[in-house]
Amino acid sequence: LFFPRVLPSSSEGFGVAEKIVLLTFISAVILMAILGNLLVMVAVCRDRQLRKIKTNYFIVSLAFADLLVSVLVMPFGAIELVQDNWIYGEMFCLVRTSLDVLLTTASILHLCCISLDRYYAICCQPLVYRNKMTPLRIAVMLGGCWVIPTFISFLPIMQGWNSIGIIDLIQQRQFNKASNSTYCIFMVNKPYAITCSVVAFYIPFFLMVLAYYRIYITAREHARQIQVLQRAGAPTDSRQHHPDQHSTHRMKTETKAAKTLCIIMGCFCLCWAPFFVTNIVDPFINYTVPGKLWTAFLWLGYINSGLNPFLYAFLNKSFRRAFLIILCCGDERYRRPSILGQTVPCSTTTINGSTHVLR
Repeated sequence: LFFPRVLPSSSEGFGVAEKIVLLTFISAVILMAILGNLLVMVAVCRDRQLRKIKTNYFIVSLAFADLLVSVLVMPFGAIELVQDNWIYGEMFCLVRTSLDVLLTTASILHLCCISLDRYYAICCQPLVYRNKMTPLRIAVMLGGCWVIPTFISFLPIMQGWNSIGIIDLIQQRQFNKASNSTYCIFMVNKPYAITCSVVAFYIPFFLMVLAYYRIYITAREHARQIQVLQRAGAPTDSRQHHPDQHSTHRMKTETKAAKTLCIIMGCFCLCWAPFFVTNIVDPFINYTVPGKLWTAFLWLGYINSGLNPFLYAFLNKSFRRAFLIILCCGDERYRRPSILGQTVPCSTTTINGSTHVLR
């Protein structure tokens, strides 16, 4: 997904049986990514409660980036991998590679923005969160997630900055005389490999780790405070009891959301860390990393594009309900209970724009 590398010679290619297995696996990954990310986008667009949560704007934009990967990038990589040949020309190779870098960087920047949104929501007071995460600021952050990657994708790739000093090596690997095959080779020199890897992966990764560490510390401190209140006994006055309910419910809701996003971020890092580490190391060892190892790391990253929707379905109750409503054609069993139908006294609290009913 980032800096695509192909097998430099047919001797490293796959046999017939291996190609059948690869084609089956790749088709499953692409289908999973397309359907899963479409489901996320449709769920947020149709569910009014999901639209009220500011974090979900980043999630929808992330799903859109992953959807573009599964439609514009993965199929061409699969065809080249199975056919062991690039048949679309040099210019389209550069365009596909630029889209690859753009969409991958956009994905991780979205995850970085999500972690910052969760940090302000959980570690700061509600008023601070509303002041920080205004609609204008959210729009600017979303725009940055798409504009910043262009400066390390289309601009340097089309200008050939990545190939300075290694043009001869690239030309040697672009064409295999033995098999008369052409490859979409995209190799990077040392400055470009370090700069783009740091901007696209290591800096956002550091910010996400820092944000989620602060969230963990805050959640642990709030859990300790709740335990102290529970040991002291529940207050008898209902007017005093409701605020405790509100704070407990708010902390449980936000902590669970943070854990879900931590798992999503963790899966992303596990999928892409091997590739980005290899991407920096390879230029310093004279580009001797085996082609099949590059292919394995590349498709490990592709899997992440179809993984996020399943994490939402299993770990987020609101998304799980929205998915069931869509897949079951609006079955009433999965809809939220109506407040008008409540027979038990209830109160409401608002968490980041989403109204929750406390019975």
